[in-house]
Amino acid sequence: MGIARQPQPTALDYGARGTALLDDLAPPLIDDGARGGDSDAARSERRAPVFFDEQTLRLMRAPTVSVVVPALNEEGSIGWVLDNMPEWASQVVLVDGLSTDRTEAVARLARPDIVVVHQHQRGKGAALRAGFAAATGDIVVMMDADGSTDPAEMHRFVEALQRGADFVKGSRHLEAGGSADITRLRATGNLTFVKLANMLYGARFTDLCYGYCAFWRRHLDALMLTADGFEIETQLVLNAVKAGLQIREVPSFERERRAGTSNLNAFRDGRRVLRTMLSERPGRESRGDAWSVRIDLRLHAVPSLESDTWRPAGHERRRWERRLLDVSQSGYDGPERRRGERREAYERTALVYRVVEQRAA
Repeated sequence: MGIARQPQPTALDYGARGTALLDDLAPPLIDDGARGGDSDAARSERRAPVFFDEQTLRLMRAPTVSVVVPALNEEGSIGWVLDNMPEWASQVVLVDGLSTDRTEAVARLARPDIVVVHQHQRGKGAALRAGFAAATGDIVVMMDADGSTDPAEMHRFVEALQRGADFVKGSRHLEAGGSADITRLRATGNLTFVKLANMLYGARFTDLCYGYCAFWRRHLDALMLTADGFEIETQLVLNAVKAGLQIREVPSFERERRAGTSNLNAFRDGRRVLRTMLSERPGRESRGDAWSVRIDLRLHAVPSLESDTWRPAGHERRRWERRLLDVSQSGYDGPERRRGERREAYERTALVYRVVEQRAA
């Protein structure tokens, strides 16, 4: 499947509803009083049914937009990402993969209304799936926390969706696209995967392993996501092809990460991408077909940033891993141990979501 074609306009009679929308978009330059008072007939004639084409109608209603940002130890860059987020982004979801630095603290200071999800399962795919479950907007945009994906480009993705696409992916190989961050090894691997995907799936993509995408949230179930690692970027695109969604590419320039080091391993994650491409190809039963994946988000109270007891989310992981080690060594998990795990009463609290994921064959 290639790039989506522009839909042909069709005339639709929306009657009074269409007229009201038109009045909102283009208020009269002269009010009725200045006209000297029009007759009822003249006013009725001005409010005759208005005909809109499909594309104009989509553009009239601004959709709500949820931005999902997975992060792991990105305190040096997450602030820049959130500071440059478009004002029209109605919801921002930070999925913290249990960072051990101040990623969550910086994010809350930059955007107090941010929705925070603590994901105990490792991997970018697991984090994105949890973020998608927390998203409430009509449109879901996924971008990276390291500053490599530019929030200023987000309007390209949203506009393409409003113009008829179901799924929009960024491409570094279109005009006005590019990369200041990709290595020669990654570039070679990505080009190979692009050619293979186009051959196996009948597509005409110019880029594949890139994490700047957007889609209508109503299509989330059709994407049947199960991946846990970086291969989710590939699974998203290929499952969109299999679902028959209209896909469009828009140019995107990949910046250098602003701080820290990448969690991507070219060889390990490259193998996972290849395995995903082969297992999801048409004619084969995908893991999404065989598995039922349910993600429950449960609200928990944690110490707020103003509290003396605030700790990074990764502090929980270390404490839990130490407890599992103690249990495995002692062979006992009785009341004395559980007493120490009782929830503390915090004077100042913040709310976060924690993920409970269930998979069934």
